[in-house]
Amino acid sequence: MPKDFTNRPFDKLKKQLDRRPPPAPAPPSPPVPVAGPFTEDELFACAMTDVQVIEAFRVLPCARSSRREAPTRETRDPDDDALAILMQIAEGSHPINLSDTQEYIEWTNPGVPGEVIGKLHTGHFSVQGYLDLHGYTGDEVNETLDAFLAEAFQRDWKCVKVIHGRGLRSVKGPVLKDAVVRRLVGRYRKQVIAFVSARQCDGGLGAMYVLLRK
Repeated sequence: MPKDFTNRPFDKLKKQLDRRPPPAPAPPSPPVPVAGPFTEDELFACAMTDVQVIEAFRVLPCARSSRREAPTRETRDPDDDALAILMQIAEGSHPINLSDTQEYIEWTNPGVPGEVIGKLHTGHFSVQGYLDLHGYTGDEVNETLDAFLAEAFQRDWKCVKVIHGRGLRSVKGPVLKDAVVRRLVGRYRKQVIAFVSARQCDGGLGAMYVLLRK
């Protein structure tokens, strides 16, 4: 082509192309639809796709157990049971719960914790002196008990034992026992913390422990 050739028809076309606005960006692709939640039947069918049925296990033999008869309950007469226990007590083979008898006595000064009487009855406190009232009359109890307690307070004894007997041979009942109780809750009410029937090895219902204030 000669150098002096000036007819260039595509120069204007190039300029027009350069003046055009840039093409608009392509719209985003639509989102891929997400499968909705599966039902329990669909999940089970999916999980059981590769499971094979074992025909031999469709029916399994089951041994039938023999029916057992319920044991019959023997009805016992409560009077017979009570009589048997009384016979055992009379023979000495059955222990006696002294607190369940009518002869059992206990007294606690107001304001004293309730566990004190239990400790006193079970021998928690050591007996430091005792008074045996066998052979005394009801009129002699007060004077004898006063002299004994005066000695106990002088020696600073905390726990003493008073043997009063059960009074089973008396037509008036336990005279000595009742006299001791009246004296303790009367004249010595402020000096006595508590008193209770003694243990079986310490005289049982025929004696009492007395807990004194120092």
